[in-house]
This record gives sequence, C-alpha cells and structure tokens, in this order.
Amino acid sequence: MENTTPIKRHPAIVSFSKDHHFGLLLVWKIRQGLSRQVDPERISNYVGFFFKEDLEQHFKDEEALLFCRLPVDDDLRIRAEADHLAINDLLTSIGENKADTALLTNFAGLLEKHIRFEERELFNHLQE
Repeated sequence: MENTTPIKRHPAIVSFSKDHHFGLLLVWKIRQGLSRQVDPERISNYVGFFFKEDLEQHFKDEEALLFCRLPVDDDLRIRAEADHLAINDLLTSIGENKADTALLTNFAGLLEKHIRFEERELFNHLQE
C-alpha cells in the first residue's frame, strides 16, 4: 500500500507547495474544459491569464530562491529548469495557436508532471 502521509515541508518551501495546488487546479480546469467542449480559445485565454497572474512569478521565485541552492550541474535542478523552459515554450505556442486543443492537452500534462516532480523529488532533495 502506498504511503499517503503528507510530506513535512520546510517553512521556506510551504508557499511553493501551496502554489502547486493552484497549478494542479489549472490542469483540472483545462481538462474539464476540453472534455466539456468549451471553446479552446477561451481556455487558452485563461491559461495565458493564469500564467501572467500566477505561474510566471512562481517560476521566477523558484529559480531565484530554490534552484540556486543546488549546484548548476545537479540533475534535478537541470530537469526543473528544463521543465520551466518547456512550459514557457508551450505557453508561447498556445498564445499563437489558441484553437489547438493538442497544445492545451500537452500543456496540462507537462504542468502536472512538473508539479508532481517538484513535490515528490526536487523539494525532498532540497530539504536534504
């Protein structure tokens, strides 16, 4: 049976974990919108708004306050930074192709995978 005990977070990381809840909520909203056939342009506009109002600063804060605590050649840091770049690239593509549901699906999958990685691996690594 999988351990479902919440991971105890260092106080410096707690706010980042709370932000991740809202990122996962965005993933859910994208998937729900697509499954209910909401106009993909409407979903794309919301994704762009959410990024500007929330995710963009979250990424900058993670990079400036957390990732920098790890060596430049640390594998988990490299992966986290690469994920941020890939997410940014997808956001640019979504902005240019707002009706493309495949881009929205890919974005939701990548964002979820990235958040799970940070919560399950990167943050534990940082706490050590």
